[in-house]
Amino acid sequence: MKRPNVLAVHSIDHFALEVPDLEVARRFYEAFGLDVRDEEGGLALYTAGHSHCWGRLFKAAAKRLHYISFGIFTDDELAFSTHLDTLGAKRISAPAGANAAGIWFEGFDGLPLNIRVGEKCSPNAKTRFETISTPAGKSGAVFNSAAPKVYPRNLSHFAIYTSDVISATAWYDKVLGLRLSDGSGPVVAFLHGAHGSDHHLFALVGSTHRGMHHASWDVGSFQEVGLGSAQMFRAGFKEGWGVGRHVLGGNYFYYARDPWGSYCEFSADIDYIPADCEWPAAQHSPEDSFYLWGPDVPSELVTNFEPGAPA
Repeated sequence: MKRPNVLAVHSIDHFALEVPDLEVARRFYEAFGLDVRDEEGGLALYTAGHSHCWGRLFKAAAKRLHYISFGIFTDDELAFSTHLDTLGAKRISAPAGANAAGIWFEGFDGLPLNIRVGEKCSPNAKTRFETISTPAGKSGAVFNSAAPKVYPRNLSHFAIYTSDVISATAWYDKVLGLRLSDGSGPVVAFLHGAHGSDHHLFALVGSTHRGMHHASWDVGSFQEVGLGSAQMFRAGFKEGWGVGRHVLGGNYFYYARDPWGSYCEFSADIDYIPADCEWPAAQHSPEDSFYLWGPDVPSELVTNFEPGAPA
């Protein structure tokens, strides 16, 4: 699944957040269906039956995007080190609580970034999607008392706020090899991995400063998107957006708002871009770049509640 002669990250290995209350974070992510584990210094986010750690949470005074780690192939490690030096990337120490493995450097908007050798954890094919129905003469009812809990399968993509979507898109292309799938000028950009990934492995949303917008998690049916929204409501997390369907990427969605103003998305049936596909990247008008159908957009959906970057 590796695109020949292309130097690029293959996955988001994991993301890291600072949060003011780890127990509140545990309740939110467990309600969402993730496997939340204690680890030294904080919490770790896994999906059911999957050995990969997708996210780490550390306690701090305020909620803030701490860093992002990207995965690379073993035979690209030296080439990436040379590439970063050629570009004049500023090497940094690993942030507090982070593993020092790999290469740490200062990213766009000063965001700490890491690249490390690791197994490709982004999908190698379009993920399975099921349309669930019943034949004539049979009941399709699922009683609330027997409704199954939704457990996401893997991290689909991660979206961050940035001070300049257009410049950041060019930066992530040049530095990490992420490719534009589709965008809407200075408002939003969706980037995929050159070695095969969902329509967007990484997304950029315009703001005044950096921060986390949402983490998107893959589920297997439209039914699971709806069930996911219901399980968040029952757990007391009633703010969010959806159910709906996106235009760019084509996925069905529900966004559950976390206690600090960012989101976790249940996502199903997103477009997939194989390693041998030349996707026709394009810029789109706002009405053709957000959602095809769904409820009205909450006013705070694209409000960056994180404090500005620390000095």
